[in-house]
Amino acid sequence: MPDLAWFVVRRLAAAVLVMLALSFAVYLIFYAIPADPANLACGKPCTPDRLEQARHFMQLDQSTIQQYLNFLKGIFAGRTFGDGTAAVHCNAPCFGYSFPLARPVTTLILERLPITASIALGAAVLWLIIGVSLGVVAALNRGRPLDRLSVGFALVGVASPSFLIGLLAILVFGFWLNMVPVSGYIPLTDSPVDWAWHLVTPWLVLAVLQAASYIRLTRAQMMEELNLDHITTARAKGAGEARVVLTHGLRGALVPIVTLFGLDLGGLLGGAILTEKVFSMQGLGDLLISAVAQLDVAVVVGTTLFSAFLIILANLLVDIVHGVLDPRVSHG
Repeated sequence: MPDLAWFVVRRLAAAVLVMLALSFAVYLIFYAIPADPANLACGKPCTPDRLEQARHFMQLDQSTIQQYLNFLKGIFAGRTFGDGTAAVHCNAPCFGYSFPLARPVTTLILERLPITASIALGAAVLWLIIGVSLGVVAALNRGRPLDRLSVGFALVGVASPSFLIGLLAILVFGFWLNMVPVSGYIPLTDSPVDWAWHLVTPWLVLAVLQAASYIRLTRAQMMEELNLDHITTARAKGAGEARVVLTHGLRGALVPIVTLFGLDLGGLLGGAILTEKVFSMQGLGDLLISAVAQLDVAVVVGTTLFSAFLIILANLLVDIVHGVLDPRVSHG
C-alpha cells in the first residue's frame, strides 16, 4: 500500500478511536449531573410511579453502559423510545431525542447547522485571505511601516474580545451609519444577496479576530522560509521574486497555517456561540446555550458530540493535507 494511503488509514483509525473515547466520556459526564432528564420530562405533579414510567420510556432505567450502547446504536441504526402506539422513533443518525422539544436532536442540529456553517465558512475565507496576505506583506517588509501596521493589526485582533468587536460593529455600521443589518438570518435559498448582506458584519468581525493569529504565524514562517538555502538558490538561478515568494516560500509556510485553519474552522462549525448571540442568529451555539438553560441533557450531549465530530474531522483532513504538502509526514 502506498505510504500516503497507509498514512490516511492510520489517521482514520485513530480518529475513530478518539471519537469513541470522547463520546463515552461526554456521555458519562453529562448523564452523571444531578439533573434527571426523566424528572424534567415527568411534569407536575410527578408521582414515583409516573417518574418510573418516564425513566422506562426514556430508557434511563438501564445500566450506564447499556444506555451508552443504545446511544451508539442509535447513531448507526436509529432507536425507539417506549412501546406501542406511544413509541417515539428516532431515525439514524440519532444523536438522542429531546423530550422537552419533542424532536430528534439530529433534526434540531440540521436545522441550525446552515446558520453556523454560513457564518464559519464565509468568515474562514476572509480571515485566511486577510491573514496570509498581510503576513506575507509583513515578512517582505520587515521593519518597515507596512510590517508595523500588519503586526499592530494582529495585536489588536488578539487582544480584543469577540463580543466587544461585534457590539462595536453593530453600533457603528448598523446604528450610526445604518449600512448593514444588525441581526437576523436570511436563508441562502430565499435570497443569496440578502443572505450575504445579513452575514457580512459577522464575517468581518470573525475575520478581524481570527486573522490576527494568521498574520503572526505567516510572518514568522515566511521570514524563516525566505532565509533557507533553496530560496537563495532559486534567486541565484534567476527566478522572479513573485515566483520565489509564492512557489517556494509560501508553500513551505503553509503546513502550520493549514493546521491552524483546520482546527479553527472545525471549532467554529461546532458553534460560534458569542457571535451568534451578538448578532441574534440561532445556530448551533444558540441551540447549545438554550439546552443548557433548559437542562435538556439529550440536546447538550448530542450537540457537544456533533461539534467534537466536526473538530476531529477537521483534524483528520489537516493530517491528510499535511501528507500531501510534505511527503515526509506520511513516511513517518
